[in-house]
Amino acid sequence: MSNVAVVTDSTAYLPEELAAQSGVRVTPVLVIVAGKGYEEGLQIQPWQVAEALREWKVITTSRPTPADFLSQYQAAADAGADSVVSVHLSSQMSGTYESALLAAREAAIPVSVVDSRSVGMGLGFAVLAAADAARAGASQAEVVAAAEQVAAGAHVLFYVDTLEFLRRGGRMGVASAAVGTALRVKPILQLLDGKVAPLEKARTANKALARLVELTVDMVGDRDMSVAVQHLAAAERAEEVAAELSVRLEIADIPLNEVGAVVGAHVGPGMVSV
Repeated sequence: MSNVAVVTDSTAYLPEELAAQSGVRVTPVLVIVAGKGYEEGLQIQPWQVAEALREWKVITTSRPTPADFLSQYQAAADAGADSVVSVHLSSQMSGTYESALLAAREAAIPVSVVDSRSVGMGLGFAVLAAADAARAGASQAEVVAAAEQVAAGAHVLFYVDTLEFLRRGGRMGVASAAVGTALRVKPILQLLDGKVAPLEKARTANKALARLVELTVDMVGDRDMSVAVQHLAAAERAEEVAAELSVRLEIADIPLNEVGAVVGAHVGPGMVSV
């Protein structure tokens, strides 16, 4: 039976206990606030990023280095793994995937790197699928297939109060951000081919969040899908969306948590995603 280790980065935003239970090794992405670097989830928390954004401090992000990943791969090997499957946020949004690829070439054991083309729980569900397969004794190729299958079927929809933070971070075109600001619309966005793209617009936050629920219900339909809700500094909004989806989709327990500093720096306070 093979012993495959699963590695991801902090933008999966898996609760710490869940990652530990699943045997997933998490590599933090760096957040740089006013020139000082912090490891996401370890040295800086979501509320601190939300506060810094409200104060208009300069916030950027930085991918882990190949050495960071190589350290994780070596630790997995030292713990008895005979191979690694490393699953990461979209290569269209970050150089994290590239860093993992570079590290994989130097690793002491075989490492397969998967581009989820997603982020948040779109990435997280793929990581958990990989971890489940690994714990069941699947081969490295089978663990890769499990991650890729879930990642390919993932849909990420999200609401933001403003496009300004996405524009600043280069994740949304200047023209799109300008239109959103000029019309004072409340945008619903999606991840499309691994990148942020506009989906719909609403006149108010309440209408946008109601539409977010409708879009999710339509997208799920009769299929058996896992659903999660995430937010940044918008717990009440997120709880209302999760409660409505729980009723509409007849899902008893929808995971709900806050995104970390890396995604938070680009979406801004008030974001709610499904």
